[in-house]
Amino acid sequence: MATVRITRIYSDDTGESHFDEVTTPLKDQGAIGFISEAIGAKNIFFRYTPGDYNFDFHNVPRRQFSINLDASVKITVSDGKSQIFPPGSLLFAEDTSGKGHLSQV
Repeated sequence: MATVRITRIYSDDTGESHFDEVTTPLKDQGAIGFISEAIGAKNIFFRYTPGDYNFDFHNVPRRQFSINLDASVKITVSDGKSQIFPPGSLLFAEDTSGKGHLSQV
C-alpha cells in the first residue's frame, strides 16, 4: 500500500514537545496516481526566511503543515531530539502550547 510519511510535532500533558511519525494511506486512482483522503484547510500561507534563520524555542500559532521548498531546516523539540528536514519533506506542527521547538537553517 502506498503511503505518505508525515513528521508531527506535538506537546504532551507536561508541555514537553516531541516528534511523532504519522503515515497517511494513499488510494490508487489509476492514471493520475495515488491520492490521500482530503484534509481540510482553512488558509494557506507562504513564508520566506533568510539563509541564517534561527528561531529560538517557540510555539506554532495554529496547527499547521510546513513544506520547505528549497532549503533544509533543523528542528529541535524540547525533549532534546533533533531532526533535519530536507526540501520537500512534510512537517505537521501542533505544539500550540508548552515548551515549543527550535528552528534553524
